[in-house]
Amino acid sequence: MSDRGTPITRGNLAALRRYARPEPLERCDLCAEPIPAEHRHLLDVTARQFLCVCYACSLLFDREAASDGKYRLVSDRHLDLGGLPIDDAAWARLGVPVGMAFFAYSSPAGRMLAYYPSPMGATESEMDQAEWEALVAQQPILRTLQPDVEALLVNRARGARDAFIVPLDQCFALVGVVRQHWRGLSGGSQVWREIDAFFVALRSRSKPAPPAD
Repeated sequence: MSDRGTPITRGNLAALRRYARPEPLERCDLCAEPIPAEHRHLLDVTARQFLCVCYACSLLFDREAASDGKYRLVSDRHLDLGGLPIDDAAWARLGVPVGMAFFAYSSPAGRMLAYYPSPMGATESEMDQAEWEALVAQQPILRTLQPDVEALLVNRARGARDAFIVPLDQCFALVGVVRQHWRGLSGGSQVWREIDAFFVALRSRSKPAPPAD
């Protein structure tokens, strides 16, 4: 190496080109307009698939009658419920075998569904509907969940007692965290650091739930 610094080689030029190359833009799934990293989603209610949408397209679906219910704009509401009045026995009666789960009403199924994040993705759990109604009776704010696009997200893993009302896409973001970082039987330390970071970020953008009437 000379005193002029690192020589420019073909490999270095390739690395510089990669560094200088702009990140590919995401595009609206409806109109193909470029969209920022932070954007809204539509849910295809029947296919249970998310579509990325630009601001203009999101406005078209910001009402229940749009598209005859085929697509619904995913909520952007984040509420911190400050925990739930539910003990281990009641949690077990809900039918959830792990400490993290989310609950959302499915219009096609006509009932509440429960899912939990797993290394294989979002896994549906057979939920006791009567136990859900008992929980709603204790927490009437759960009656405000928007069908298909909002969920109750609960974290009781490793001593946590967190509960949030969140957009459904946030639940699947958590599923992605678990799938990406899970290692071995217990998950490994990295996945739990990522899960903790997810809930710290979620808490920072959530508003406290309003007091019950």
